[in-house]
Amino acid sequence: MEKLIDDLLPILDVENGCILSKQGDVTVVFQVELPEIFSLSDKDYDALHQSWVKALKMLPSGSVFHKQDYFIDSRYKPDFSGEDTSFLSLSSERFFTERPYLAHSCYVMLTRKPKGRRVSSSLFSNLIRPTLVPQDTLDAVAHQDFIDAADQFRRVLQDSGFVTLHQLGDNALLSQAKKAGLIERYCYLATDQNAAMIRDMEFKDGIRIGEQYCQLYSLADTADLPGQCAAANTYEKYSTDKTKFSVGFASTLGQLLSCNHIYNQYVFIEDSAAAIKRLESKRLRLQSLSVYARENSLALDAANEFLNEAIKEQRLPVKAHFNVLAWTDKRAELQQIKSMVSSALAQIDASVKLETSGAPQIFWAGIPGNEADFPMNEAFDTFSEQACCFLNLETGYVSSISPVGIRLGDRLTGKPVHVDISDEPIRQGICTNRNKFILGPSGSGKSFFTNHMVRSYYEQGAHVVLVDVGHSYKGLCDLVEGYYFTYDEKHPIRFNPFYIEGGSKPDTEKKESIKTLLLALWKKDNEVFKRSEYVALSNALTLYYDFLQEHQQVFASFNSFYDFLRDVFVDVLQKDQVKDRDFDVANFLYVLRPYYQGGEFDYLLNAKENLDLQNQRFIVFELDAVKDHPILFPVITIIIMEVFISKMRKLKGIRKIILIEEAWKAIAKEGMAEYIRYLFKTVRKFFGEAIVVTQEVEDIISSPVVKQAIINNSDCKILLDQSKYQNKFDQIQELLGLTEKEKALVLSVNKANDPLRKYKEVFISLGGMLSKVYRTEVSTEEYYAYTTEETEKMKVGEYARRYGSIKKGIAALANEIRSQKK
Repeated sequence: MEKLIDDLLPILDVENGCILSKQGDVTVVFQVELPEIFSLSDKDYDALHQSWVKALKMLPSGSVFHKQDYFIDSRYKPDFSGEDTSFLSLSSERFFTERPYLAHSCYVMLTRKPKGRRVSSSLFSNLIRPTLVPQDTLDAVAHQDFIDAADQFRRVLQDSGFVTLHQLGDNALLSQAKKAGLIERYCYLATDQNAAMIRDMEFKDGIRIGEQYCQLYSLADTADLPGQCAAANTYEKYSTDKTKFSVGFASTLGQLLSCNHIYNQYVFIEDSAAAIKRLESKRLRLQSLSVYARENSLALDAANEFLNEAIKEQRLPVKAHFNVLAWTDKRAELQQIKSMVSSALAQIDASVKLETSGAPQIFWAGIPGNEADFPMNEAFDTFSEQACCFLNLETGYVSSISPVGIRLGDRLTGKPVHVDISDEPIRQGICTNRNKFILGPSGSGKSFFTNHMVRSYYEQGAHVVLVDVGHSYKGLCDLVEGYYFTYDEKHPIRFNPFYIEGGSKPDTEKKESIKTLLLALWKKDNEVFKRSEYVALSNALTLYYDFLQEHQQVFASFNSFYDFLRDVFVDVLQKDQVKDRDFDVANFLYVLRPYYQGGEFDYLLNAKENLDLQNQRFIVFELDAVKDHPILFPVITIIIMEVFISKMRKLKGIRKIILIEEAWKAIAKEGMAEYIRYLFKTVRKFFGEAIVVTQEVEDIISSPVVKQAIINNSDCKILLDQSKYQNKFDQIQELLGLTEKEKALVLSVNKANDPLRKYKEVFISLGGMLSKVYRTEVSTEEYYAYTTEETEKMKVGEYARRYGSIKKGIAALANEIRSQKK
């Protein structure tokens, strides 16, 4: 016989953010933001567990704590709305379209049962017998006391720093036009809150709601529970011989159970004195019956231990119940779900119980606001400490709302998450600078990550200067049409530090950088320049740029500067009677002759293309061919310094990034250590960030520049696969100041990657306070833009020539690769 849900629904009304049941129960509902999975240490789990225990103590006797975690099988929906979305960003959106993941939402419901309310059981559920509202429900003082207790509960949890609670108002609890409220969402198992769909409920053969077939698995009997429980459990997939990786004790019933399910957690707060009196009566009965059966004798021992602990340790006796409501729209999948839930419970050493006859009453009690009608014959006696071990403590990875950041992947499923590792940590007080230190051996995915990171920042408006020694950024530079400075015999590296956009005069900083360059070309490292020489060069530059203003047909370059010195400035020196001992212009011209037209290095300082370095947003200096050259390398490093410092000081309000790959070793050798120190200490003041990338651990340890200047001034530390160093990781841990939690995270990288997907994992630590591991998973187009494999780079070049541009070439190659996989 059919019944209308209006007649049976136990909810009377929703008012002032409270749910009132037909039995007179009042419920306050909080939405809870939990910490992300795989981000807590053992100590963190213990602290969070204690916070839940303390919060439960705030609730008055007769209260019901109900925590309801929804895990909905979802698909990633792309966003193509951005007008300026780039080619690679669009390809990434397409790549992740329909990526499956579990969407998690968590609610805590605190219910006050009125005094004198009948204790519910499977036989007296309000699903079967509705009743009238008790008088105690109308007591304003009792209601206010309960609201105050609920607020204290919220404050205790939020003070832990791990959890955030927001009380839900009437609009969130009740359904609106085309939007399901929390009550309707549970009753109809609405996977999408925006979908307004009414479904039939059927309890004839199990639970069936609309097209969904449901199964309810419970932990309701102490015989089914594990012998021991704790705040955290070891996650073997990510553990090593050296480290133990922890997850929440009940995580296998939460984020790690990959099907549509709701994890219900109930704790019933009893009157301690009454509960102990009831248990004493039970103990006496068992004592009288213990001589008749060994089971009674064992039960007596357990009752004695429980009562002794309650009195000795001042424990809070409670009743508890936990259940998993799982569902699918395919009946054939029910057996698979049963296996998954059984496996999840087995991992915490618990036995699975599939509810059948009692399932409707347990399901009905799960309706938000109806917790007080839970059938108490399905609950077991325990202490609040043990009950809190079974709470789900974690959620999935959460995207930052910051407009700046990079796209990385959820470690479990690869769902895209937006991660801000620059601005948000500073706003939150986690970091004091934006500098980054990246450590990853060859083949660990380091180049992919750095390409992905700088591309993201470039697309968000940053100016990027890269110093490389392995052609890792050639593809990306070509794609964004940046400047790529490299050296080969046919196309030697060219600069023009004398050129100024618009033909204006140089400022003091520009003059100083040119003087530094000229002195470096003129004097050896062990030679000291005189004050008179410095003044003479200053005058020469001032007069040279005056000369250019008067002779606008002359192109600013080293050639024209050399001509000016030889033909004009020499006469000025003679007129001012400057002696050779004060400034030997003949010696200066002779020493710098190789950089003048016709000289050995006449190409170096006379470029006529790629001149506007100040306004060019993506510049790569590839130093592989010149890193050991005694002449070219010092000149190039001075120009790099000048370019970035100029950007740093002149581009106000624009993010500036300098990324130095393995080239930092060569730069440090050439006496540029002071520049690196200066850069890492001051770049934060100019809205900039300095990033250093290295491969070898020995490089870090042996270089005082890296050890002192770089590591100490890099609040963001990024490590890739360190498995080959796990036996000597203690040295790295001490050097980088990593905690034991961070060590476990680093050594878990790439430990249990999905074999069906191609990606690498990356560990990111922010100020030593916030640490996580993410996937670096990219689309096919991004892969070929970032690749450092020689054969793949050649293929990209071939397709770029065939289709007219690197963008069209990569698109054609990616389409071809995808069609081959089908």
